[in-house]
Amino acid sequence: MNGVNWSAKKNIKNYKKNNSMDMMKQDVSEKYKIPMYILELYEDWNLCRKDAGFFQYNDTDLEYLGMIMTLYNAGFKQEEILKYMQLFLKGGATAAERMCILKKKRDQVLQEIHAQEKRLEDLDYLRFKMRKESLT
Repeated sequence: MNGVNWSAKKNIKNYKKNNSMDMMKQDVSEKYKIPMYILELYEDWNLCRKDAGFFQYNDTDLEYLGMIMTLYNAGFKQEEILKYMQLFLKGGATAAERMCILKKKRDQVLQEIHAQEKRLEDLDYLRFKMRKESLT
């Protein structure tokens, strides 16, 4: 999910300190730099309450959105985020399963990092070889 302003997580934390009123989607998007597509997913997943035909975002919603954005930033796909959030909303009884999901994603990210490091080593080797050949 490139292009997401992940500093919105910090904005959400600041919101919780200073506000307690409900907000509309456009207000949340503008004030906290949360992309509309994330808010639309949140609504599609029925995580937000509707009042008089409009979705309203409160402190809890902003906390959940911060978690969703963190998961996106960590490389989770939409389906994985939905599953994680469904488990999260079931409460502490799902903590072990959620920890397993996080560990699995962490292991995947670590494998990706190692693969990137190997690519860098290969590039460095080729650069070294070119420099060595140009000196002889």
